[in-house]
Amino acid sequence: MNNPLNEIFKVKIYRAIMQVFALLLIGVVGFISLSGVSIIDALYMTVITITTVGFGEVVPLDANAKLFTIFLILTSVVVVGYALTVITEHIISRNSLEELKQKKMKKKIDNLSNHIIICGYGRNGKQAAKKLLVHNKPFVIIEKDKEIIEKFQEDDIAFVYGNANEDDTLIEAGIDRASTLISALPNDADNLFVVLSARQINNKMRIISRASQETSYNKLKLAGANNVILPDRIGGDHMASLVVVPDLIEFIDNLGIVGEDNINIEEVSVDKLYNTTNVRTIRDLDLRNKTGCTVIGFKGKDGEYLVNPEAEQKLVPDSKIIVLGRPEQIQKLNSLYNLD
Repeated sequence: MNNPLNEIFKVKIYRAIMQVFALLLIGVVGFISLSGVSIIDALYMTVITITTVGFGEVVPLDANAKLFTIFLILTSVVVVGYALTVITEHIISRNSLEELKQKKMKKKIDNLSNHIIICGYGRNGKQAAKKLLVHNKPFVIIEKDKEIIEKFQEDDIAFVYGNANEDDTLIEAGIDRASTLISALPNDADNLFVVLSARQINNKMRIISRASQETSYNKLKLAGANNVILPDRIGGDHMASLVVVPDLIEFIDNLGIVGEDNINIEEVSVDKLYNTTNVRTIRDLDLRNKTGCTVIGFKGKDGEYLVNPEAEQKLVPDSKIIVLGRPEQIQKLNSLYNLD
């Protein structure tokens, strides 16, 4: 999306440049016609007249040539003055607009809490941001490539320009208030440094890191990463699974989040479903009859997962359930319990 103010300045600058070129053309044609000089001499005379540098004349000027020179000087004052004004105004307004954008972005980030920080907006970072947008999760992206930020900042995505390896950049992204950090930098050494820095600043946050080499897995874990993702390994396993169990993998792929209307699976905190003072069971909630969703997983407060839990499974505080359903059923669940 183009900024209307920039478009206006582009038109003004184009107009000013055309006026200067027109003035040069008039000067060259005029000096050739009135004084009979060559094109080079006429261009030279025009330039020194417009710029008022005060050099000597190439040839003596008669009365008509002098009157033409006076006209050229007076006209150039207006045209060149207008061109300089437009260019100066554009530079000043651009700096002011950039400063205004930075202040607006800083205010937006300062108001965030329990948000996600994504380090690097490459292939993995972009995919992570896309999925978080679908889930309406607040996030901030740290990126050191200015061109990438300028390309996507019109999409209302919070960006911090800087190197994620630097503590000041992480603090600017609100790492002390963040719930999760995703380090998706292409270099394992950079990811390791980010994980170390992030863990020192916020020892309670969840850290997910990308790794290119399998040898980096244990190092990143030791540095403080809760989860380490190897994209190449996942991609290879996925392609092999499409050969071994193709229908199953295609079914699982359909559970993935593609857009707002295609969410088939949801993770829900038990505390959002009912008052956990009196512990209830999956049967007591009766989500199947109320929403059409089926509970396919349970995560206890100790972090252990249970696949296909029994109906009598107790939903203790700080636990979570994983539900499966069609998009409209998931939407009904979110609306019924105000999960949106």
